[in-house]
Amino acid sequence: MKNISEGYFHNPSIGNLKFSQVIDEIFNYIKSEPESFYEIIVGCDSSSQENPQFPVAIVVLRKGAGGRIFLKKINYDNRKFYTWKERILEEVLISCELSLELKEVLDKRIKELGSGYNYEFRYIHADVGENGDTKDMIKEVVGLIKGNGFEAKIKPEAYVASSVADKYT
Repeated sequence: MKNISEGYFHNPSIGNLKFSQVIDEIFNYIKSEPESFYEIIVGCDSSSQENPQFPVAIVVLRKGAGGRIFLKKINYDNRKFYTWKERILEEVLISCELSLELKEVLDKRIKELGSGYNYEFRYIHADVGENGDTKDMIKEVVGLIKGNGFEAKIKPEAYVASSVADKYT
């Protein structure tokens, strides 16, 4: 797997940002209204070809007052995905890798800034659900996410994967 934090993420309002700049933007957003509650969620989708793109999204919600998104498309030069199951698992692995790295940096930065920031980073959204072919993968996907220390949301609640990232497939 590629190092997810290398390269650029895209924010529709700002443009392309390095991972460190994404962190800065998240903190600037939280610091602008520190009394608000924030939820940070990661999700990934993929296109359906043998050489798919994997758009991964970071969504920062200010409860009741909008949010910010940061997107990155992951491409593999020398790897083919022959089945949709392989793609789904790769989506979840990408989401877990990004979430682990992001949570580590955010927790460290919040600790440096002191208390008083209300945020939650516990969910990864997976593009699987009870309806359709992906229902047989729910236990596997949820187990993979839980094994990485996060809680899973599946369709229809998994909007970061099935709506936000999906728009960039």
